[in-house]
Amino acid sequence: MARTLRVTVVFMNKTVLKALVPLVIFLSLVYLLYQGLGKDTRLLPSALINKPVPQFSLPSLITGKTINNNTFKGQMYLLNVWASWCPSCRVEHPMVTEFARQNIIPVYGLNYKDEDATAKAWLKQFGNPYTDILIDSEGLVGIDFGVYGAPETFLIDGNGIIRHKIVGELNPQNVKNELMPLIEKYMNTIVK
Repeated sequence: MARTLRVTVVFMNKTVLKALVPLVIFLSLVYLLYQGLGKDTRLLPSALINKPVPQFSLPSLITGKTINNNTFKGQMYLLNVWASWCPSCRVEHPMVTEFARQNIIPVYGLNYKDEDATAKAWLKQFGNPYTDILIDSEGLVGIDFGVYGAPETFLIDGNGIIRHKIVGELNPQNVKNELMPLIEKYMNTIVK
């Protein structure tokens, strides 16, 4: 009888264990998914915040002239990463246009992994809000900036320091709550 009881207990323990393993895995997944809820997936950390802009030298889509870090020396500006193939760029374009129209700071474009002719046609159709546009057809400068994809926008102060990065579209909320306070903070901090 004791032997039968021990075999039954061992058998029941294995059965219970087999039933508990999937339950534990399921509850673990539920917990991990719950932890991810409510987090803003657009908040991607950037190692470049408060660091100098990476060195670059690219042609202008508008003039063909070379644009490099020295082009922007002493001025705060936005660098908006966009492409004609990017549907979110089309969504954000009216906001970029409105921001540029206000003349708060210059807005430069970084045309990312795009064809020049396609980018020019896109600008002709939707309008060109940019002071100038850098051509990054291979995406190498985008890599140096830590670009995940288009659109992304960088706020760069007059000393060439990246102060903020927005992943995804510019919208009235992130312009008001993120960009404008930083523009006011860093507007007059140019070191000569």
